Amino acid sequence: MIEVEHLSKIYGSTTAITDVTFSVEPGEILGFLGPNGAGKTTTMRILAGYLPASSGTAKIAGYDVHDNSLLVRQRIGYLPETPPLYPEMTVEGFLHFVARIKGVSSGDRPTKVTAAINRCNLQDKRQVIIRKLSKGYRQRVGIAQAIVHDPPAIILDEPTVGLDPRQITEVRNLIKSLAGTHTIILSTHILPEVSMTCSRVAIINRGQIVATNTPENLMTQLTGGAGYELEITGEAPLAKQMLQKISGVSLVESIPNHQHLSENHTYLRVILQPGKEPGKEIASALIRAGFGLYEMRRINATLEDVFLELTTAEKNFSTGINSEIAESETTTDIKSEIEEGEAA
Repeated sequence: MIEVEHLSKIYGSTTAITDVTFSVEPGEILGFLGPNGAGKTTTMRILAGYLPASSGTAKIAGYDVHDNSLLVRQRIGYLPETPPLYPEMTVEGFLHFVARIKGVSSGDRPTKVTAAINRCNLQDKRQVIIRKLSKGYRQRVGIAQAIVHDPPAIILDEPTVGLDPRQITEVRNLIKSLAGTHTIILSTHILPEVSMTCSRVAIINRGQIVATNTPENLMTQLTGGAGYELEITGEAPLAKQMLQKISGVSLVESIPNHQHLSENHTYLRVILQPGKEPGKEIASALIRAGFGLYEMRRINATLEDVFLELTTAEKNFSTGINSEIAESETTTDIKSEIEEGEAA
């Protein structure tokens, strides 16, 4: 449904994104994950036809974003980080207006608007002036305007930023309900958003894609954060030295100031090499050597571990990428290019 190949964007001497390549299957929710300034918003704007790419191609529903911009815009729903709302209009009036400018026929508009209102749980707010809505409801209206013409692809840029926990849960459930019938790219830097909403993840850092996979596979394959936490008695240095020699063990470290620290008890964290499971060998070695083993608890790598590993390891990235590319709206090059696009 969405195919991005070797996409790059350069503002003057600043490279925002370079050689970005990924795809999104029909009905899938892809989490586009990265730290602030990684290139997420730049990529989303190119896909939405808001900005031109410097090089590379992007296709949505088979149409090139650059060559067939109008056809692409008819097939996408776009929610930027700040919802594009008219605060003096009612919810229903605004959605009718959006449906009209998005080419929905007059006969279909009432049905499409009602469907978007129902899907976004705005039934009680349809005649309310938008400026009187809470931020959570304004975010729902933003999603409603993105889906009112029932597009096959939806692009959501930071859809839960600034919301309270209850509002985040509501918006998250709404997004999940759109999967299957819509293909969705969800841009965010909030890790729980990805793990709880998305079926696949693309991680971008410094303008480059550094990993694409399911959250589960990323946590299994791309991090050494999985292992065991041990509570033992005996000489900790000797235990660490012995465990470090076991095949499949990557690192053994003490856990300082453990909250359950008992007298004469030592807490160790054993980090495993990816794909290795020497749990039996660890327990046997400790018992044979005379250490008291009081607890052995499995710990698993998290998406946060993967994210930190991929976005802090300098070896993963080209030194030619400027780390200060933070999708800034303040640079002269970006402002002039946006103004030219709006004038066109």
